Amino acid sequence: MPEQSSNLDLPATLREIVEHKRVEVERARSTAPQSELVARCRDLEPARDFVGSLLARASTGSTAVIAEIKRRSPSAGLIRSEYDGMGFDPSVIAQGYSKAGASAISCLTDEKFFGGDPAFVQRIRGSVDLPVLRKDFMIDPYQVHEARAMGADAILLIAECLTDTQIAEMLALAGDLGMGTLLESHDPGNLDRMLRLVEGVEFGRYLIGVNNRDLRTMTTDLAHTTDLVDRVPDRSVLVSESGIRTPADLAMLRGHGVRIVLVGEHLMRQPQPGVALGELLA
Repeated sequence: MPEQSSNLDLPATLREIVEHKRVEVERARSTAPQSELVARCRDLEPARDFVGSLLARASTGSTAVIAEIKRRSPSAGLIRSEYDGMGFDPSVIAQGYSKAGASAISCLTDEKFFGGDPAFVQRIRGSVDLPVLRKDFMIDPYQVHEARAMGADAILLIAECLTDTQIAEMLALAGDLGMGTLLESHDPGNLDRMLRLVEGVEFGRYLIGVNNRDLRTMTTDLAHTTDLVDRVPDRSVLVSESGIRTPADLAMLRGHGVRIVLVGEHLMRQPQPGVALGELLA
C-alpha cells in the first residue's frame, strides 16, 4: 500500500507555507550544518516535560492549557496593532500566562507567515518555568534538532503536511532528544493515521491534537473535537485546538473527556492575554 500523506491535497495557503519552509530549511542547513546543531543539543540542560506537565494538570480534574504566543496569521494578519515592532514582547505575555495558570506555552517561530522568531523560544523559556512548544511547520528532521538547539521542549507535527515516514522519523528523533511531540490533524483519516503511527510509542512522549479549524475554509467548529473523540482510545492524550473562548467551552470538552486544550488567537486578541486566560480558567 502506498505511503499515506495529504501533501497532494494541501489548501493553497498551507502549500505555500510548506514550499517556503523547504527553501528556509535548506538555507538554514547551509548556515548551520546539522552536525553543529547536534553538538549544541548535547550541551543543553534537559528538556522540560511538556507532556507530563499537561497530563499532571489534567489528572486533577482541571483543564490543562497550552497558551499560545502568536503575533499574526495568514488569514487574520496582525492580531493586534500594538504587536507591530517593539510592541510585541513574548516574555511579558508568557509571564502573564504562567501567572494565570497555563501548563505550557506554544510559541510560533515561523517568521514570514506568523511574525515569529526562533529567538522567542529562549526568551520565553528564560522568563517562565513552563515547558515551551516550538510551533512551526516541521517537514525535515533538521528542524527537530533546530528546535532543541533553540531551547524548545516539544515540537508540533501536522499530519496534513507529512508522510507516515516523516512523522515516524521526527517523532522518534524528538523522543531521543528528550522532547515531547504534539501530533495534530484536522481530517478524521489523518487522525486515524497518527493513532496508528503512535502504537508502541512510549506513553508520555506524545499528545494527539485535533485542530478545530478547517484548513480549507479556515472556519472553526468546536464540535469537530467532540465528533472525533470516540476514535481516540485514550482521551487523556487528546488536545482540542482552536475555537475555544469561554469557560463553558472548557466544561463542554471536559464532559467529553477532553482535559487538554491549546488556545491562541482568542487570548492574543485581548489587551492582556494573561488576564484573558485567567478568565477562561475561572
